Amino acid sequence: MQVRIGVQSVPKELVVETAQSADEVQQALADALAADGAGVFVLTDQRGGRVVVPADRVGYLEIGEEENRTVGFGSRYT
Repeated sequence: MQVRIGVQSVPKELVVETAQSADEVQQALADALAADGAGVFVLTDQRGGRVVVPADRVGYLEIGEEENRTVGFGSRYT
């Protein structure tokens, strides 16, 4: 699933491919925002790397829908 993170005062958004579900990503941000003091929002990408952003600097979070990928020729001619 693709997650786009807009960080305040940073002109370019972060794009992360993660195996986490949309609910897990949303809950991770909610937990980070609820933490006292300097909460951090952490996502693990598909290769095992981590993206760490101060939660109070997240401007927006765009969570892409999971796609069902077709194998072979996906369209039919009628």
